[in-house]
Amino acid sequence: MLLIRTRCLCTTFAMAMVLHGTTPAAAQTFVPAPAAPAPQGSRAFAGLFRDTVTDFRGLASKDHLTVLAVGALVAATTRSMDRQTTTTLSNPRAGFLGAGDTIGSARFQLGGALAAFAVGHAIGNAKVAAVGADLVRANIVSQTLTGAVKFAARRERPDGTEFSFPSGHTSVTFATATVLQRHFGWKAGVPAYAMASYVAASRIHDNRHFLSDVAFGAALGVVSGWTVMIGQGKARMAVTPIATPGGGGIGFTWTGQ
Repeated sequence: MLLIRTRCLCTTFAMAMVLHGTTPAAAQTFVPAPAAPAPQGSRAFAGLFRDTVTDFRGLASKDHLTVLAVGALVAATTRSMDRQTTTTLSNPRAGFLGAGDTIGSARFQLGGALAAFAVGHAIGNAKVAAVGADLVRANIVSQTLTGAVKFAARRERPDGTEFSFPSGHTSVTFATATVLQRHFGWKAGVPAYAMASYVAASRIHDNRHFLSDVAFGAALGVVSGWTVMIGQGKARMAVTPIATPGGGGIGFTWTGQ
């Protein structure tokens, strides 16, 4: 999973020119009105998308590529379980998963992020605005990466339509969860990741994705969140190998600022 917080420094420039002189009383002094500064909200919004360009540049780091490689490995490993998992989760008794389609949609996730960003600026709450900005950028990165992989893979969905791999709903909700965890800690991270997992399961239940689709989608989402938060040095992530009796693995550790 990757994260960068937006900080917009809005400076207002004012210029006044006053003409002084011993002119006749009938003469008028001309003082041109200062140019109106651009609205703070619009300038911050423009800066938000400029910073997103930097997010994409950070994707090529070793740590981020390692996470994507692990995600690809998990997806390849679980591919043999795709059909069985789809059959299990498509059971009518799993109908409680139906809301995941709405919660994990790009429209719902990006709309919520933009709302937080706008409200934060409207009420002058820098923390809310920063969280909203990071969520918007993580959404953009995750959706862009997901779309690129979808068009490259062109995997058929369980229902016979195109573009199954990876799951966009899963990637964007895991990106959101990663940003929330970094801002508010695991008290927010645990329920956020639980909700992201719920969305992932719902995509299998709805016959829209396979298990391997959501596995790699989760990796893309985490990487998207990390690149936004790590990019400005607010957090660092250490990737280390783990040796265990008869096996091994990879550990991911947040090292803080």
